[in-house]
Amino acid sequence: MRTARDALLEAAATALERQSWAVVRMVDVAAAAGVSRQTLYNEFGSKEGLGRALVRREADAYLAGLDRALASHTDPRERLAAVAEWTARAGRGGALARAVLTGCWNDRLPSPVLTAVPSSSAVPAQRRADGPLPSPAELVALARDRAVAALGALPGAVGASPARAEPGAWGRACELAVRVGLSCVLVPPGPGTSVADLVRSALPRRVPGGAA
Repeated sequence: MRTARDALLEAAATALERQSWAVVRMVDVAAAAGVSRQTLYNEFGSKEGLGRALVRREADAYLAGLDRALASHTDPRERLAAVAEWTARAGRGGALARAVLTGCWNDRLPSPVLTAVPSSSAVPAQRRADGPLPSPAELVALARDRAVAALGALPGAVGASPARAEPGAWGRACELAVRVGLSCVLVPPGPGTSVADLVRSALPRRVPGGAA
């Protein structure tokens, strides 16, 4: 069931697609969501809080999609190929998603401070999204760690956990897949070359838990 918060975030994201964040008006976002302006301020505290929540929403959506990509295959190499494909697709999903993943911000977008923001607002901090927001480097690390954990859980994976199963090799392979996906956001592969193909060719002949 969609909440007022969901409706407000969707309305704000739609407004951002049409115009610069600097000219997006809170009253218009509230009207588009079908709620009062007071409800908007109750949820986010300020326009800055709404902008930070939009950034958090994009980061959470990327990680949720990453989990789906990791669950889409059982072969380790194909899981990593799916990770790269999803990363590239997510980064092409819009200007804000691209900025969150690559750090390529522009003046049309919110410019949230990534560190935690002190506030005297009565709106709960979690709802204001005042906590630290992930930088692109931190998102890469989060994505890598989730991929490592997913590969370590595969039937037949070497060792009982990623920490004991060639941790360096697992981490390098997973981070490579994420970074290949990000590079394809900035420079799309040429005709006839897919993101998945680039990852498959870049991976070592054997990844932990997989066949040679």
